[in-house]
Amino acid sequence: MQLFYHPDITAESKEIIFNKDESRHISRVLRKKPGDELNITNGRGSIFTAGLTVVEPKQAIARIQGSKEIAPLPYQLHLAVAPTKLNDRYEWFLEKATEIGVTEISPIICEHSERKVIKPERFERILQSAMKQSLKAWIPKLNPAVTFSEFLRQENKVSVRCIAHCEDSEKKSLKHTISPGESVILLIGPEGDFSSDEIRQAISRGYSEVHLGNSRLRTETAAIVACQSVAFINEV
Repeated sequence: MQLFYHPDITAESKEIIFNKDESRHISRVLRKKPGDELNITNGRGSIFTAGLTVVEPKQAIARIQGSKEIAPLPYQLHLAVAPTKLNDRYEWFLEKATEIGVTEISPIICEHSERKVIKPERFERILQSAMKQSLKAWIPKLNPAVTFSEFLRQENKVSVRCIAHCEDSEKKSLKHTISPGESVILLIGPEGDFSSDEIRQAISRGYSEVHLGNSRLRTETAAIVACQSVAFINEV
């Protein structure tokens, strides 16, 4: 099975027109022909089957034939992760987290952050590609980058809020902090870790201090370990 992405498809759609990039991929790379069937997701839980009616490098058109609904993850995981100094490491995190299972991602700019500017359009393309590659029907929500303090001030109703850091303190294991089916926010800092003041801010906002094992992990590795731990606890 090969999955395509078209965010504008709804249950009422009869026909879809692919953008130039997808049209070129369909016609030149995959060499699809009129009459061939495609599987398409809108990233919001629906997978549609459609038959190609027009196949041209600049425009491919398909007629909707049917659809099915895919249940969302049985848990909510919001990863707030500081951008890494090397951008490709953060992009690797985005890709793998999407494949494993994450519902929301927020880049957070911290006191020790060496990278403070991101490219959301590129990040969105990576999420889309990872969703298609892993045959998922739900795309993670990517939030705008905000400072650490701004993120803490945002309203949320999530009961399980955690911060993973490297300072010496009484931390619980992440796996002993969460239960199946829970909604979780997890903060992961930059290469220089969170500052002591940031850790205090998070604790004052109700965040629990957690660790992800005995090893000192890179930012992107910590995010993936956390993502897989939550998925494993939920047996996904």
